[in-house]
Amino acid sequence: DRKREALGAGSPIQPIIKDVGEIYSRLLDHRPVIQGEIRYFVKEFEEKRGLRELRVLENLKNTIFETNEHVLPKCEQAMHDSLNEAFKRLQAANNMIHRLQEREHEERKLQADKLMAREEKRIAHWEEFMKEQQNKQAEVDEEHRKAMERLKEQYSEMEKELTKYVSF
Repeated sequence: DRKREALGAGSPIQPIIKDVGEIYSRLLDHRPVIQGEIRYFVKEFEEKRGLRELRVLENLKNTIFETNEHVLPKCEQAMHDSLNEAFKRLQAANNMIHRLQEREHEERKLQADKLMAREEKRIAHWEEFMKEQQNKQAEVDEEHRKAMERLKEQYSEMEKELTKYVSF
C-alpha cells in the first residue's frame, strides 16, 4: 500500500491504481471472506460441541449419582454377605480339617503305641528265645560233655581190653 501511494502520489494515475487495487481485492483476495467463514464455522462448532459435551457431562453426572446412591450400596451389601458366607465356610472347613488332623494324630499315636507294644513283645520273645537257646545249649553241652566222658570211659575200657589182647 505504501509503495502504491508513493508511486501514485500526486499523479493522474492514482485513481486508476486505487480502482485496480479494489478490483484485485474483490476478485483475487479472499481472506476477508475466508476469515468470516472460519469464524462462523468455529462459532457453530463450539456451540454444538458445547451442548453435546454438556449433555454428556450431565449423563455422566446422573450415572455417577445413580451408581453412588443405589448400585454401590447394593454391591457393598452383596460383597459383605458373600464375604460373611465365605468366612463362615472357611471357618467350618478349618474346623473340619483341625478335627481330621486330631484324628490322624490320634491314629498315628495309636499306631505308634501298637508298634511299640509289638516291638516290646518281640524283644521279650527274642530274650525268651535267647534264654531258651542258652538253656538248650547248656543242656546240649552237658549232654555232649557226658557223652564225651562216656566215650572216654568206653575207649579207655576198650583200650584196656586191647592191651589184654595185645600181650599175646
